[in-house]
Amino acid sequence: MLDILMAGGWAMLPILVCSLVALAIVLERCWTLRRNAVLPPGLGEEVRQWAHAGQLDPSHLQALSSSSPLGELLASALAVRGQSRDIIKERIEDTGRHVVHSMERYLSTLGTIALIGPLLGLFGTVIGLIRMFMQVMAGGIGDPAKMAGGIGEALICTASGLTVAIPAYVLHRWLRSRILGYCVQMEKQATALLDELTLPAPATAPRVRRTATPAAPNAG
Repeated sequence: MLDILMAGGWAMLPILVCSLVALAIVLERCWTLRRNAVLPPGLGEEVRQWAHAGQLDPSHLQALSSSSPLGELLASALAVRGQSRDIIKERIEDTGRHVVHSMERYLSTLGTIALIGPLLGLFGTVIGLIRMFMQVMAGGIGDPAKMAGGIGEALICTASGLTVAIPAYVLHRWLRSRILGYCVQMEKQATALLDELTLPAPATAPRVRRTATPAAPNAG
């Protein structure tokens, strides 16, 4: 494998760098975007119980905000819990944009690698063909090994660029869809907390006492 990579020439260097960067991004995002780390089980219900019981001191909010992306979103709503529904909703939306931006960190770089991978392979292909034609011009076409070397370098760069770009593109799309699913779940939890903070509690209907009907007097 090392011999094949070295045969690709110096144009393989940026492709190898891109592959290492893409691998590091994928590993980091897969670890950061674990479901339990983004949406801790039972956190939404626990926060609604805090809001119902009034256990909303600053230490609770600080710990909640730093615990997870969902916790940060819910803590932003609790921080303005005494305001109107529109203000709380606006705060949730503003915080949600920051949370999504944080979850999408490095994904633009991964998408760029998926885009430029084939271009780097094409660049290596062109360099290999140019080298082959220069050798042909210098020594004629009597040595087939020179032509084979240039063609081999071109093909290795092309294959390497595609090998980096295709997994990077697939993983970029998968991570984006994973984040989108998390956003839907966080929106549901935030809406439930918003209702808990702003909607009045349902009133209990009073029980109506049934009175006995007086008996009709006997005729006669």
